Amino acid sequence: MSELQHVTDETFQAEVLEADLPVLVDFTAIWCGPCKMVDPIVAELADEWAGQVKVLKIDVDHNPNIPMQYMVMGVPSLLLFRDGEVKERMTGYKPKKHIIAKFSKHF
Repeated sequence: MSELQHVTDETFQAEVLEADLPVLVDFTAIWCGPCKMVDPIVAELADEWAGQVKVLKIDVDHNPNIPMQYMVMGVPSLLLFRDGEVKERMTGYKPKKHIIAKFSKHF
C-alpha cells in the first residue's frame, strides 16, 4: 500500500482544483478514531484507482482554510473533486463497498 500524499491550504489549488484527474480528498485529523479506521481503505483505493483518480489527504487541524471553504464539519470526510468542483461527499466511517459505490460513478 502506498503512502498517501498530503495536500495543504497552499497546495490545494494546484493539486486538487487544477488536476487533470478526479481527486478524492480525505479530510482527516490525527486524534480522530474513525479517521484511523478509514485510512487503510483510502490507501487501498488509491492503489486500486491509480491512473483514474488522484487520492490525497488533508489534515484539518494544520490546514483550517480549505475545510472551512468546503464546509467540512466532521472528520473523516471524503470529497471527490472533478474539474475544480465537489461532485460527491461522504462523512464518517463507511465500509469500503459503500465508498466505492458512492464515488466510482464519477470516473
